[in-house]
Amino acid sequence: MYPLSGAAAYDRAITLFSPEGKLYQVEYATKAADMGTLGLGIVYKDGVLLAADKRVTSRLVVGGSVEKLFQVDKHIGVVASGIVGDSRALVEYARDVAERYRFMYGEPIPVHLLAREIAKLKQVYTQYGGIRPFGVVMLIGGFYERPRLFETVPSGALMEYKAEAIGFGKKEAVNLFEEKYKEGMSLEEAVELAIEALKVSIPEDETLTLERIAMAYIDSSMEMKEVDKSLIEKFLG
Repeated sequence: MYPLSGAAAYDRAITLFSPEGKLYQVEYATKAADMGTLGLGIVYKDGVLLAADKRVTSRLVVGGSVEKLFQVDKHIGVVASGIVGDSRALVEYARDVAERYRFMYGEPIPVHLLAREIAKLKQVYTQYGGIRPFGVVMLIGGFYERPRLFETVPSGALMEYKAEAIGFGKKEAVNLFEEKYKEGMSLEEAVELAIEALKVSIPEDETLTLERIAMAYIDSSMEMKEVDKSLIEKFLG
């Protein structure tokens, strides 16, 4: 075999930086995550709202089997975009972390600590041979003393946001948030903004329906609850 040259010499091993300072496998994982349908999170006055587009590509698929929005603990939820199997693996890991914390300390895990643990695991998967990065971007939202929203990416980077979107159509949704998000908004206003963001992110030949929307919120009750369907329908138009 002849030795590989150029980019091909660096894109087959997770542990090798290219001369441009890139880890190609991490970039590929990010691209995989960006191919998923839109997910978003919005911090409002009393809590955090999580929403996702559950677009089904075939009428033969049972809509309820499409998972985009997960409950990790009573007070924490996750929206994922990317490889579904990777999402489930990370959610199970997060649930184990939350359960161990509750058992050891007798109280729910703070949102930022759980987000940090997920980010740490993702980062570990970028520095050892024989494994690959998780092809998932996640929004982790919850309430512990106050509402908080975090994003983790395949590189292991962790950022906190007031409003953020992930997946296909992210650019359009974030532009909308930049224009219309305001601090101290009500849950109803957050739902309206979330639906508008979902609408602008889908192709023009598609229609946003109630069946393809997953939406939940966590407030000071520290329990994740589904948004009432009548409230969603109010803004679907």
